[in-house]
Amino acid sequence: MTAIPAVQPTGAHRGRRAATRRFGMPEDAPRWERPALATVLVVATLLYGWGIGQAALHPYYGAAIRSMASSWQAFFFGGLDASGSISIDKLPGAFWPDAVSVWLFGPHTWAAALPQVVEGVLTVWLLHRIVRAWAGPFAALIAALTLTLTPVTVVLNRATIPDTALTLLLVAAAGALQKAVRTERLLPLITCGIWVGLAFQTKMLQAWLVLPVFAAVYQLAAPGTRLNRALRVLLAGAVALAVSCSWVLIAWVTPAADRPYLDGTSGNDPFALVFGYNGLSRFSSDSTAFGAVAGTAASRTTGNTGWDMLINHTIGPQIAWFLPLAVLAAVLGVVWRTGRPRTDLLRTGFLMWGGWLAVHALVFSSSNGNHAYYTAVIAPALAALTGGGLALFRSEYESGYESGYESGQKAEHEAGGRRHLALPAAIVLTVVWALVLDWPTRFVSWLLPVAVMLALCGVAGLWSRGPRTSPRMVHGALAAGIAATLVVPAGWAASSLNPLYAGPATSPVTGPVGSAFRDGAHHRHAPRRTGLDRPSARDTALLDYLTTHRHGEKYLLATQAAYTAEPLLRAKSEPLLVMGGFTGNTPFPTAQQLGTLVATHQLRYALLTTQRPTTAATKWVKSHCTRIRPTAYGRHTDGSFALYDCNPRN
Repeated sequence: MTAIPAVQPTGAHRGRRAATRRFGMPEDAPRWERPALATVLVVATLLYGWGIGQAALHPYYGAAIRSMASSWQAFFFGGLDASGSISIDKLPGAFWPDAVSVWLFGPHTWAAALPQVVEGVLTVWLLHRIVRAWAGPFAALIAALTLTLTPVTVVLNRATIPDTALTLLLVAAAGALQKAVRTERLLPLITCGIWVGLAFQTKMLQAWLVLPVFAAVYQLAAPGTRLNRALRVLLAGAVALAVSCSWVLIAWVTPAADRPYLDGTSGNDPFALVFGYNGLSRFSSDSTAFGAVAGTAASRTTGNTGWDMLINHTIGPQIAWFLPLAVLAAVLGVVWRTGRPRTDLLRTGFLMWGGWLAVHALVFSSSNGNHAYYTAVIAPALAALTGGGLALFRSEYESGYESGYESGQKAEHEAGGRRHLALPAAIVLTVVWALVLDWPTRFVSWLLPVAVMLALCGVAGLWSRGPRTSPRMVHGALAAGIAATLVVPAGWAASSLNPLYAGPATSPVTGPVGSAFRDGAHHRHAPRRTGLDRPSARDTALLDYLTTHRHGEKYLLATQAAYTAEPLLRAKSEPLLVMGGFTGNTPFPTAQQLGTLVATHQLRYALLTTQRPTTAATKWVKSHCTRIRPTAYGRHTDGSFALYDCNPRN
C-alpha cells in the first residue's frame, strides 16, 4: 500500500495551530474543551473581579502599596511610607504588581486589587494546562473548575494579600517540574528553581515547603541515572536558593542609611526579618527568635492549628470540600499504578500533588496558628488531585464495564477489584462531606437538597449502566454527579461577592464564620471596607490641619505604630514616620533619633494611641511635646488618639 503523503498546512492552518499552542492545547483537543475552558475562565474572572472597586484592601498592605507606587526606593524595599523610613514586615515582591498598577492607573482601590484578579485567573488557566499534560482534558477541566470555585480562592483573589502571587508562582514551578520529569531536559528543572525563588519573594519560607516534595519526585521518577538526577536536583536547588536570597542579600549589603529600617527586627537585619520574624517565631514559644521583635507572631492568636486544622469550623468551609476525594485519589493513584515503570507519569503526578498537600497540612498543623487564607496555597493541589482522581476513576469505571460486557462475565471482572465502583463512591463521599462541612451553620442549606438530588441522579445513572445504555446517558449521569460535588462549595464561594460574607480585610473568609454566626445566628453588619483615596471626614480634617501647619518639615507626622498611620497613608501619599512599625514594638526610631529629627526641623507633629505599646520614642513625645486640643483638628474628643506638637511655632 502506498503511504499517504502528509498534508502541508496552509497559512490559515498554521495560524490556528499557533493559536492552539498559545492556549496550551494540541490540535486534537476535544471540541468541547476550548469553550469549556473559556467558560471556566469567564466564571473565574467574574467571581474574582466583580465589584473590584469595593475590594477588601488590607489596611496595612494597602497603605504600603500606595507608598510604593510613589517612590522607587519605597517600591524596591517595601517602604511603608513614601519616604521609606521603615519597611513592611514582609518581603515586597508580592506587592510590586499592585504598586505598578497603582502607578499606572492612579490611587484607586480597583487598581490595587486588579493584579490579584489577574493572578487568580492565570493560576486557573495554568493549572488547567499542567493537569491536561498530566491526566488529560477531562481531568484538567475538573481541576480548573474546582480551583475556581474553592471559597478561599475566590475571597483571596478579591483582596490584597501575598498568598495569591505565592500560589501562582508555585503552580508555575510544579508545571516546570512536571515538564522536567517528562522530557529529561535540564532547563525546565532550572526554571522550576527560578519560580520557587520568585515565590520566596512573595511569602518567604512558605515557598520552600514544596522543595522536598519536588526533589523527591524528580529523584524517584525522572529519567536518567541516579547520580545524574541527584546532581540536577542539587543544581536546581542552588538556583532556587540564589533567587530566593537575592533581595535579602541586596538589602544586607545596602547601607542602613540608604534603605528603610526593616520592620519586625530588633537589629535592622534582613535575615532576621525572613528567618526570625516570619520564620522561627511562628513555630516556637520564643517570639524573639533569631532577632525577631517580641510579640510579633500575630498568627498565634488565630487558634487554627493542630491535626484537625484543615477541617475545623473556620477553615474547613474555606478549603476542605474536596479533601477526602483528594486523599482518596492520591492513595489509589499511587497504589493502582504499582508495578508500572519508575517513570510512570500518571503516578508521578499523584505523588507530586499529594506530597504538596501532605507537607503543607503537616506544617500548618505544627505552627503556632494560621489564618484561614494561608490554606489557599493547597487549593491547586486539592483541585489537581480531584481532577486527576475523577479522571482515573472514570477510566477504571469505563474499562471495567466494557471488559465485563465484552467477556460476558461482569461478576468475574468485579471480583478482580471492583475498581469501577470508585467513581460513584467518590461522588457520594464528596457530597456527604459537603453536608458535614455546611451542617453546623447551614449557610447554604437550600443547596443541600440540590446536591443530594444531583448525586442520586448521577450515582443511579452510573450504577445502573447496562449494555444498552447510551453513552449520552452515562455522560449525563457523570455530569450530574460532578455538579453535585461542586454546588455547595460554589454557594460558599459566591457569597464572598457580598461584603457581608467576605470577612474582614485583614483576614478574608467566606460565609458565616465569625463569632456573630455561632449558634445559627446569621445576622451581622458588613465589615467596613478600606480603600485608596477614601479618607474619612476625621482623617481629612487631620490631614488638612497638618498640611496647613507644615513649614518645610520632611515628615508630615510621626505615628505610634502602623495602625495609626494606615488610614492617612491610604488617603494621601506623604512621608510619615511610623514609630514601632506594624506592632509598635520595633525599636525604630530611638528616642535620640526622634529628638534629632525634631531639633533639625524634619518633624513637628506626633500622633499617639493607647491601642499600641509604649516605647522609648513615645515616652519622649509625651515628655517633650505639647498636646493639642482635639477641636483644633476637627475632633470633639481624642478617643484613643492624641496629637502632639513637638516644636510649637509662634
